[in-house]
Amino acid sequence: MVVDDVPMDDKVKRTRDLLSSFYSQDASHTSAPANTTSRFATLDTINTTSFDADQYMNLLVQKSNLEGLLQRHVEMAAEIKNLDTDLQMLVYENYNKFISATDTIKRMKNNIVGMEVNMEQLLEKIMSVQSRSDGVNTSLFEKREHIEKLHRTRNLLRKVQFIYDLPTTLGKCIKSEAYGDAVRFYTGAMPIFKAYGDSSFQDCKKASEEVMSVIINKLQDKVSSDSESIQARAEAVMLLKQLDFPVENLKSKLLEKLEQFLGELDLSKVISIGSAIPHESTNEGSESDPITPLSEVPTREFVEAVHAYHVIFPDSEQQLVKLVQDLTTRHFEAAKQQIREQISSAKLASRLRFIWTDVLQINEVLPEAALQDFAFEAACVAVKQYVASAFFHLLHEISDTLLQIQKDGIGEEYPLRAALEASKNAVIQGSTKVLSDIRCLLDEDLGLILKLRDMIISWVQEGFQTFFKQLNDQLLLLSGKNVPMAHEQLLAERLQADKVPAGLVLVISQLSVFIERDAISRITEEIGSSLSAGGVQLYEHGPAFVPAEVRRTFRSAGEKFLQHYINMRTQRISVLLRKRLTTPNWIKHKEPREVHMFVDLFLQELGAVGTEVKQILPQGLPRKHSRTESNGSTSSSRSNTLRDDKLGRSTTNRARSQLLETHLAKLFKQKMEIFTKVEHTQESVVMTIIKLCLKSLQEFVRLQTFNRSGFQQIQLDMQYLRPTLKGTAEDEAAVEFLLDEVIVAAAERCLDPSPLEPAILDRLVHAKLARTTDQEQVAS
Repeated sequence: MVVDDVPMDDKVKRTRDLLSSFYSQDASHTSAPANTTSRFATLDTINTTSFDADQYMNLLVQKSNLEGLLQRHVEMAAEIKNLDTDLQMLVYENYNKFISATDTIKRMKNNIVGMEVNMEQLLEKIMSVQSRSDGVNTSLFEKREHIEKLHRTRNLLRKVQFIYDLPTTLGKCIKSEAYGDAVRFYTGAMPIFKAYGDSSFQDCKKASEEVMSVIINKLQDKVSSDSESIQARAEAVMLLKQLDFPVENLKSKLLEKLEQFLGELDLSKVISIGSAIPHESTNEGSESDPITPLSEVPTREFVEAVHAYHVIFPDSEQQLVKLVQDLTTRHFEAAKQQIREQISSAKLASRLRFIWTDVLQINEVLPEAALQDFAFEAACVAVKQYVASAFFHLLHEISDTLLQIQKDGIGEEYPLRAALEASKNAVIQGSTKVLSDIRCLLDEDLGLILKLRDMIISWVQEGFQTFFKQLNDQLLLLSGKNVPMAHEQLLAERLQADKVPAGLVLVISQLSVFIERDAISRITEEIGSSLSAGGVQLYEHGPAFVPAEVRRTFRSAGEKFLQHYINMRTQRISVLLRKRLTTPNWIKHKEPREVHMFVDLFLQELGAVGTEVKQILPQGLPRKHSRTESNGSTSSSRSNTLRDDKLGRSTTNRARSQLLETHLAKLFKQKMEIFTKVEHTQESVVMTIIKLCLKSLQEFVRLQTFNRSGFQQIQLDMQYLRPTLKGTAEDEAAVEFLLDEVIVAAAERCLDPSPLEPAILDRLVHAKLARTTDQEQVAS
C-alpha cells in the first residue's frame, strides 16, 4: 500500500494503517519485492507494508549516534503503546457492529427457508386465474361484438336524426337569439354536408343553408346596430368569422364603433358617481376600492371590446394602441379638469385608482400598448398640477384675506388685528392642509402613487419654495408696488392701486415678520414629519425648499413694508403740512388768536397711526429720553437761547443778533439723528413718523417768508404740539428739538422775528386745550 502525499497527523496515519492491515489482502500480493525498495529505503518506511527490520536498523545505526538511538528507542516504545491502545479501542468500538451483522445474517437464512414453496403455490394460482379468464372472454366475445355494433348503429342514427332536425333546431335558435349555439350546430354538421350533402342530405343541407343565411343577416344587422353593446357586436363578428364569412369589410365598421363609443364616454360623470361614496381604508389593496360597479361598466365594456377586436383582428394592434392611449389621455384630462376645480386628495386618489385599474386591465388584454409607462408619464403631469394647484389656491386664499381690508375699510373701529390673525391662520393652516392632503395621497395603497412617491415629495418641497416667492411678490403687489407678474393680472385688476390702505401695508409688514420668525419653522417641522422620506431627486426646474433663504427674503420684505407704511403715512401728513404752509399769505398774516385747525388735523392723522400700530405692532421696551439725555441737544441749545433771550429783547436788531448767535451755536452742537433704523414696535414707528413729519414741516417753513404775526402763529402752533407730541413719542428730546427747529426756521425766514410773550402764549394754548377737552366730553 502506497503512502499518500497529503500530510496527516500521527494518530490518523496509525488508524488508517491499522484498518489497512486488517482489511488488506495477503502481503505476498500487495508488498513490493525487497530488491525494488532496498535502494530507496528510508527511516519513513517503517509505516509501509514493505518494511524490512534489518535494513531499517542498519540505516538507523548509520545515521544516528548513541544518544539518538536511545531517543528513538523511547519514541518507538511510546508509539507501540499508543498503537496497542488504539487497536484495542478500535476492536471495542466495532464489536457490537460485528455481533449485530452476524445476527442479521442468521435471521436472513432462517427467513428464506420455505419461500420457494410459497412462490410455487402462488404461480399455480395465477395460472388458474388466467385460464378461467380466457374462458370467460371466449364465451362472451360474440355478444360483445354484437353490443358494440348496436352502439355504433345507435350513434349513427342519432347523427342522422340531428341532421334531419337541424333546420328546425336552427329556427329555434333564431327565435331565442342563441346565434352562438346555431353556429356551433351548423359547423358541427358541415363535415356530413360536405360528404353527403349532394345525395342523402341534400334537402337538409339546403334548408339549413337558408336558415343560416337568415342568421348571417341578423349577425350583420347586430354588428351595425347602435343599440347593441360593443361586446355583443364583437361576438357577432366572431360568429361570422367561424362561418367563413368575409369579415374584413366589418373591421373598419367595428373600429368606427369603438371610436364613437370612446368619444361619447363621459368620464367626468362616471368618476363623480364612483367618488360619491365615502372613501374607506385602502390599505387592503385595490379590492377594497369604493368605486361602484356602475362606474366600472363603460370602461370595462370598452376593454372587453378591445380584447375581442384584438382576437378577431390580430393585425390591428396599431389602431387599438392609439385607442387605449386616447382613453388614458381622456382619463387624465378629466382628472386635470377636476384638479382645476380644487378637488380633495381622496377624490384624486379615487380618480387615479380608477384610471390605474383600467390601465392594468388593458395591459392584460393588450400588452403591446405599454400603457403603464404612458399612464405613468400622464400621471406625473396630473399630480404635479395637483400640487401646484394646492399652492395656487393657498396663495389666493391669503390674498383674499388681505384684500378684505381694502373692501371693508380701515377706520378705527375696523379690527386690523383680526385681519392679521386671519392671514396668519391662512398661512399656517393652509400649509398644514396642503401637507395633510399630500400625506393622505401618499398613504394610498396604489401602485401608481408608490412609483410617484419620491417625485411628489420633491414637488411639494419645490412648491413651498415657489409658493413663498410668489407670496412675497403678491404682498408687494398688494402694497402698491409694481411687480411684473403676468399670472397676477386678475389680482391687479381687483386691487385699486391708488387706494391701497396704509393699514393693509402694516398688516403685510407684520405678516412678513410672522412668516420669517414663526411660520417657516413650523412649516419646516411639518414637512419633516409629514414627508419623512423621499425627495432625493435632482431639481431641474427649481430649487428645493430652503428655509434660510425664505427667512432672509421675508426679513428684508418686512423691513421694506414697514418703511413703506411709514412713507405712506408721512406723505399723507406732508400733503396736509404743505397745504397749510402754501395756502395763506404769510406776509399779510394777522395776529394769532388761536391755534390753527391744521394742528387738529395733524394730531388726528397721528392718532390714526397710533390706532393702527396698537392693533398690529407690539410694544417696545420703555425708554423715554429727556432733553438732557438726547444726542441732539445741550444745556445751551439754540432753542432755549432763542426763547430766553428773545423774550427780553423787543427790537429787530436784537432779534437778528440772537439769530446770528444761534447759527454760531449750531456749529458746536451734536447733530440730531432723524433717519434712524425702524423697529417693529409701536413706539419706534410712531416716533419715526413724527420726526419725518416735523422735518418736512421745517423744510416747508424754510420755503416761506413770514411777517411777525405769521412767525407768532407758527410759534403758537408748535407750542400747542409740544406737550401732545412729547406724551406720544418715546424720544421727548428729539420731539422738542424738532419743534424748536421749526420755530428757528420760521424765525430765519421772518422779517420781524419777535415772539409772543410767554403769558399770552400760555393763555392761548390753555384755551385750546380746554376746548378740546370739552369736545371730547361731548363726543363721549
